[in-house]
Amino acid sequence: MFESLSDRLGAIFQRLRSRGKLTESDVSDVLREVRVALLEADVNLQVAKNFIASIRERAVGAEVLESLTPAQSVIKIVRDALVELLGSEPAPVRFAPSGPTAIMLVGLQGSGKTTHAAKLALHFKSQGRRPLLVACDVYRPAAISQLQVLGEQIGVPVFARSDSRPVDIAVGAVEEARKTGYGAVLFDTAGRLQIDEALMDELEALKAATKPLEILLVVDAMTGQEAVNVAKVFDQRVGITGIVLTKLDGDSRGGAALSIRAVTGKPVKFAGVGEKVGALEPFYPDRLASRILGMGDMLTLIEKTQELYDEGKARELATKLRRQTFTLADFLEQLRQVRRMGPLADVLKMIPGLGKAAGNAKVDDREVARVEAIICSMTPGERADPRILNASRRRRIARGSGAQVQDVNRLVKQFEQSRQLMKTFGRKLTPRT
Repeated sequence: MFESLSDRLGAIFQRLRSRGKLTESDVSDVLREVRVALLEADVNLQVAKNFIASIRERAVGAEVLESLTPAQSVIKIVRDALVELLGSEPAPVRFAPSGPTAIMLVGLQGSGKTTHAAKLALHFKSQGRRPLLVACDVYRPAAISQLQVLGEQIGVPVFARSDSRPVDIAVGAVEEARKTGYGAVLFDTAGRLQIDEALMDELEALKAATKPLEILLVVDAMTGQEAVNVAKVFDQRVGITGIVLTKLDGDSRGGAALSIRAVTGKPVKFAGVGEKVGALEPFYPDRLASRILGMGDMLTLIEKTQELYDEGKARELATKLRRQTFTLADFLEQLRQVRRMGPLADVLKMIPGLGKAAGNAKVDDREVARVEAIICSMTPGERADPRILNASRRRRIARGSGAQVQDVNRLVKQFEQSRQLMKTFGRKLTPRT
């Protein structure tokens, strides 16, 4: 995510740190480079100009230039300005105090509306709400079937009538939600390859009939300034209340994310960060700004960890580590939990100070998959006690996992070293009587 922009800004600030005391000329040179980096990242020209002007105004003051760490002060000013540009505060979805909350998802065809309708439904379901998905796209072949498959996958019902008009479907869904107690009604509306009058007229009719509390525009972050232009038109015609940026994990530049809030005045509420139905994150401006500047994102990492681990399992794992009963089977379970958090390189980048190291090390998830295959090729007894692994067993495991015997030997050796290290720590942490 934003790799090109992050690398560029990182190099600029690294040179800034090496200068010691700063002059106004130094700050001007840095800001000129930052402006070029933003424009190369496809940030809106006027947004980039305003951003640099706001930084310059704060960075040339005496308290910055005469401080003991002027470079750090400038970097902090840039981070604060990035947070403001991205929206300052997270903007959660609003819900009606009583009755069902109508939420329209709008956007061009191919932006990911149907998939993100299901992602949002799963997100609301995890919050304890009862969502209902509504198939209002009666034009695109298989659109209704796609939503029904996704709904079945996440355990959320889908309201669909293929022989009715979208407005009638939406009105019927709201009535159904009111009678059966659904808390959120998500309308997956039709899109077009480009904006046209027929599309806008239909969306305006849907809005008038259902009076949605939220109208969320779904746009592809990788389309850069085109996403910003689309957002402006939809806001003018329909009046959007928020934005869902899809494919943000694959956007190495970040032009749409950095421009869309400033141009439209509408907050980004969610970010799609993967293809899986659970790959949706609330949009936190401060966290994203820190990630862009290579400062990590520990809060998101902690939240991801809490979603995967419960307190009981954590205590059980701690006990095994303390008593040196941690086995390869336990290691395999932990490895799979970590993989569920996403690519390992992305996880490491959330840890402050490890972002650049993770990039330089070129963490390969295929190596993690190879380790998993090796352990899966072992019998339960071999996982519990690797000491029984003689030469013939190791050859069998290598054949079964598609690895080399040297790979098996390396894994067993590293695991034994880890157990020895845990044993040493266990002795130090055990209180003496």
